[in-house]
Amino acid sequence: MNKKLVDAINKQLNFEFESAHVYLAMQNFFAERSLSGFENWFAIQYKEEISHAEKFMGYLKTRGGKIVITGFGNPENEFKSVLEVLETSLNHEKEVTRRINELMDLAMELNDHASANFLQWYVDEQVEEEDNFNKLIDQVKLVKDAGLYMLDKELASRVFVPIPKK
Repeated sequence: MNKKLVDAINKQLNFEFESAHVYLAMQNFFAERSLSGFENWFAIQYKEEISHAEKFMGYLKTRGGKIVITGFGNPENEFKSVLEVLETSLNHEKEVTRRINELMDLAMELNDHASANFLQWYVDEQVEEEDNFNKLIDQVKLVKDAGLYMLDKELASRVFVPIPKK
């Protein structure tokens, strides 16, 4: 595997761990406000980001690439509103999308068809992630306090579904 692509995937897998911590901080923002549905929803976001990083690690391992784990900065822990958390999340996912697209561009530039095929899952996942946050933002904008309570109960029913390792 091309070293430039290995390095880029390592950078992304570490960003996935950073993303997990962003969502963990948001999960606890909701826990402090007794919004257990939102807390649950963000707990699942956390788990998904960890699984995304693990999927990258598994791919590097399969292709003989060296895995390098790095640190990252502290996530934001204070927000003014539910809407601010969701808008921050959407912006974060847009950054993830930008990074995944750069990885795909690099894989195609290097004619690494296996990596491009692998990365397609992440391209599709980002479409889903942005759509989920856009819909949730629209729903929060439509509801008042009673509606927020009902939406919180709906979010409490979300379950984590592990992604395939390959």
